[in-house]
Amino acid sequence: MTKNSRFRPKEGGRDAGRDAGRDRPAGAPWKAKGPRPPREDKPTDGSVWIYGTHAVLAALANPKRKVLELRATRNTLEGLEDTQIDKSKIALTDGESLSALLPPGAVHQGIAVRVHPLESIGLDQALPNADGIALILDQVTDPQNIGAIFRSAAAFGVRAIIQQDRKAPPITGSLAKAAVGGIEMVPDVRVVNIAQTIVQLAEDGWMTVGLSGEAEHDLADVLDGSPVVLVMGAEGKGLRHLVGERCDRLARIPINPQMESLNVSAASAISLYAAHMAQTKNR
Repeated sequence: MTKNSRFRPKEGGRDAGRDAGRDRPAGAPWKAKGPRPPREDKPTDGSVWIYGTHAVLAALANPKRKVLELRATRNTLEGLEDTQIDKSKIALTDGESLSALLPPGAVHQGIAVRVHPLESIGLDQALPNADGIALILDQVTDPQNIGAIFRSAAAFGVRAIIQQDRKAPPITGSLAKAAVGGIEMVPDVRVVNIAQTIVQLAEDGWMTVGLSGEAEHDLADVLDGSPVVLVMGAEGKGLRHLVGERCDRLARIPINPQMESLNVSAASAISLYAAHMAQTKNR
């Protein structure tokens, strides 16, 4: 018996020539019952759709957000009775119509809001003084990783996430959903040159620590509770050589030697926790 042969209709049976359980010729594309709403064009005014319950609620709670429209299904709206959303401003819709507004496969949970991007913020505005924790992403490009990092950063009170403007992806709906509201809580600072930014932050009183699997010291031994900027390298490539040279210290997360490395979002969460605990003990 070949693999999965027990799921195949018998030759000459009533299902012959059709996919099992579906009333259509084998190999034909699946079609939902009834007409599918046409997919709408992407906004041309620079606005973006943010979707998913937590991401939308966080965007609505952010006074810096300019909300253009809000759409939700009736079922989702009924589940938001305990929130502060102004129900009169919600346009009721159905799930398929909402999906037509969003990227294919977007898990919107029945709610989406169209907003203008947050206004850009400069390094001096976000970090006017050396205090707490900041995070630099050195050419991290995966939106899901970046979204997860924003989520961890919000959880540990990170003051800003700094990225290179030409290498980092824009804040999209999928990134916002992965951040679970974190993009509304942590400033996203874009800079031209990461290495020069590290030098500037060191001059401003920050200790800069680059994460590298080849570092001599463990992260816990390097952190002393002082204001710190953690510098995370890109997926696969790690820290660029010049960026690592500019850091005050390099440190590693001790892991099982049989495991080569950690995903950058997981490494960021662990590093932020370590920095948070070091500063908590130092108070």
